[in-house]
Order: sequence, then C-alpha cells, then structure tokens
Amino acid sequence: MRIAVSAVGRMKDGPERTLAARYLDRAVAQGRGIGLTGFAVTEMAESRASSAGARKGEEARALLAALPEKAVVIALDERGRSLASEDFAERIGQWRDMGRSDLVVIIGGADGLDETVRERADLVLSFSPMTWPHQMVRIMVAEQLYRATTILSGHPYHRGD
Repeated sequence: MRIAVSAVGRMKDGPERTLAARYLDRAVAQGRGIGLTGFAVTEMAESRASSAGARKGEEARALLAALPEKAVVIALDERGRSLASEDFAERIGQWRDMGRSDLVVIIGGADGLDETVRERADLVLSFSPMTWPHQMVRIMVAEQLYRATTILSGHPYHRGD
C-alpha cells in the first residue's frame, strides 16, 4: 500500500520541515518489510478566493482531483474521531490487508476542509479539538505514520500498554 500526505499550503524550510521529513524517512525504512511504501508529501496551493467557503471549495476540488482512484482517505479535522495510535495502526493494517493500493492523509488549509472532503473520507480523524499550527499537524501526521509502521512490525519504538 502506497501512503501519501496531501496538504494545502507549503511548509517552509526549517526545523519543522526537517522533523516531518525525518519521521517519513523512518516510515519508509520501517514500512518496506510490511507492505507500506511511498510516504510522499504533495503540497497544494492555498486558494486566493475572497471568502472562506470559496477557498475551502477550491482547495477541496484540488485535493479530491489529485486522489488516486479508490484511495483510502483519512481527512484531518478537529471535529473528527480520536483514535489511539494502536487503533490507527490497526486500521491501516486492515486496509492494507484488504488489498487497498493507496492511502492518502489530507490536511486542509487555514480555513479547514470543505464538507465534500469529509464526505469522501473513509476516516475523519482528529488529533484534538484544539486548533494546531499547520507545521505541527504535518509533524504529528508523519510521526503517527511512522509509529503505525512500528506497531504493525512489532518494533519497540511504540511502547504503549
């Protein structure tokens, strides 16, 4: 299963980008033996429309148009469902075992995600009801994808109960 992150906005060079890349590089290395590949990041341009609704709509069209056919979609949204890392990893493993070829984690822009993205998602996931800076969300996604690979492969990085 190829895994990708599709994010609205560009993350500037700096320590946050470096940390996110480090976790994704680790996920690539750990994922090889368990059928998880890719871990690519695609950055979409932020919309310049005049209203929040129009911006979300334009961004949604771009995000959805870039999805591989029949991809599993995880949309990050503060109104989504919270999952423990083990449950997140288990879901990824189940989709992989079902033969799903692509999984895309979507991170919206400053205005959030349009309803069409949430409706298309197989899972609407929340890291917290709090609002997080885009850079932190990218790092948390990368780390949780790496953690999922370690859980699925039995690596000791994840030491949950």
